[in-house]
Amino acid sequence: SFYKCSGLKSVTIPDGVTSIGNQAFALCEGITDITIPGSVVSVGDAAFYGSGLTSVTILDGVTSVGDQMFERCRRLTNVTLPDSITSIGSAAFRECDGLTSIVIPGRVTSVGSSAFYESGLTNITIPDSVTSIGAYAFGDSALTSITIPDSVVSVGSSAFSLCGELT
Repeated sequence: SFYKCSGLKSVTIPDGVTSIGNQAFALCEGITDITIPGSVVSVGDAAFYGSGLTSVTILDGVTSVGDQMFERCRRLTNVTLPDSITSIGSAAFRECDGLTSIVIPGRVTSVGSSAFYESGLTNITIPDSVTSIGAYAFGDSALTSITIPDSVVSVGSSAFSLCGELT
């Protein structure tokens, strides 16, 4: 892996790669953008944790945003998720202060605990496909508005706690 490889400035993940390991690019502060090809079926925990990413594009075919995948990517401002995504893992975008908006694809059924905790999100629309929202999922974020559909049957404890701007 390239864990804490501060000199790494550019990464191209070729189509055909099926797995990205735990912490593979964690703390690689020089990386600013990444495209994850649709061939990837498995992404390890904290794969891009604390990296310098500003833009992420995940291509159609990838089915989940893994646990802690982009946690503490404080400069991340642009994320494009494909319709093939069905779950957003625990702490996936935790502490992504620069992330003010994201479109959750219409096939996502679960948003993991702390998925967007302490993020910069200001508003979010949760699609009708979502049935569960984990504990602290949007806690301590910059949310000013949220729409929760009737499909949601489970909301974890403190899912929206400390959202002082939420009305």
